[in-house]
Amino acid sequence: MALKGKNMTSSTDRLGIAVVGTGFGQKIHIPGFQHHHRTEVVAVYNRDLGTAKIIADSHNILYAYNQLDKILSLPEVDAVSVSTPPFLHYSMGKAVLEAGKHLLLEKPMAMNVEEVKELYSLAEKQDKRVIADFEFRFVPAWQLLAEYLQQGYVGNIRLIKIDWLVTSRANPERAWNWYSRKDMGGGALGAVASHAFDYISWLFGSVKRLSAHLSGAVPQRPDPNDNNTLKPVDADDTCLIMLELANDIPCQLSISSVTYAGRGHWVEIYGDRGTLVLGSDNLKDYVHGFKLFAAPAGETLKEVEIPKRLAFPQVFTDGRLAPFIRVVDRFVEAIETGKSLTPSLKEGIYSQLLMDLTHQSHETKSWVDVPEI
Repeated sequence: MALKGKNMTSSTDRLGIAVVGTGFGQKIHIPGFQHHHRTEVVAVYNRDLGTAKIIADSHNILYAYNQLDKILSLPEVDAVSVSTPPFLHYSMGKAVLEAGKHLLLEKPMAMNVEEVKELYSLAEKQDKRVIADFEFRFVPAWQLLAEYLQQGYVGNIRLIKIDWLVTSRANPERAWNWYSRKDMGGGALGAVASHAFDYISWLFGSVKRLSAHLSGAVPQRPDPNDNNTLKPVDADDTCLIMLELANDIPCQLSISSVTYAGRGHWVEIYGDRGTLVLGSDNLKDYVHGFKLFAAPAGETLKEVEIPKRLAFPQVFTDGRLAPFIRVVDRFVEAIETGKSLTPSLKEGIYSQLLMDLTHQSHETKSWVDVPEI
């Protein structure tokens, strides 16, 4: 039986984890928690009980339910990871915290910033730890980029340019589901810009104001659960966002999930003393393949070797797994120490705020100011 949070006394004690949501949850959360030496997956949730049982059997998980309250009543469950579609995050996250369990929450955190603030307040009231799955903070090349920036390598930043152009939804025959619906939290803004907003804050500081344009290139997709009937798509697949950071640095963010042969994910930082470029052209795995290039002013970019001290101790076929395990490291540490550790719901609030303001800017066709949190 799992021991409770702060009462863990030895390296052999394990936190009992329930995984709620079995899309990304089955691909990454279950193997990530099962790999970690301080966590044990004891329960799994899927809205279809048969599916939950099949997943539990295939991963040697003791409990399988299609009712969240049953999972939350299990004494073996110390913490819950929620990786369901975004429209369920608030209600499920609230239930988890009210049940006295710790929470690992997938991004986007919820449907709006007020919901995330309420979860934050509830976590504080319940004295429970919450970790947001912002994986890029734990990828070696990104960590090295952060170090270069902290050392002032580029000097005064003149321009930040971010391109995240992939092919994942370029094919109009890809199935219609919740991701196609704005009212369920679908779209590239929530799936991708939520990460970008977090790492912009982490690497460069707060945002002063922003202006955004959202669009959808694929108006309909076939619904495999309804004889492939074409259903309307109202969620965005392309986001063009201009940001002015608090120190007046301009930042250009271009995101699209419908770009055949897109260039991948690239962050370019131009300063008065030099340039840094971080990027990956891997269109099948959004973590594998990142390289960092650097050049002092007037010189040619050269690749920078990633030091062994930052390297993953183990890499996996799916690049998302290694950084997720590092997220689990933070989750376990937060629970053991009783301290809120980054990335917490505090960072989740800021990412969600920027998403809300992006929608507002698009709807009003104007610049919007970003308030202090």
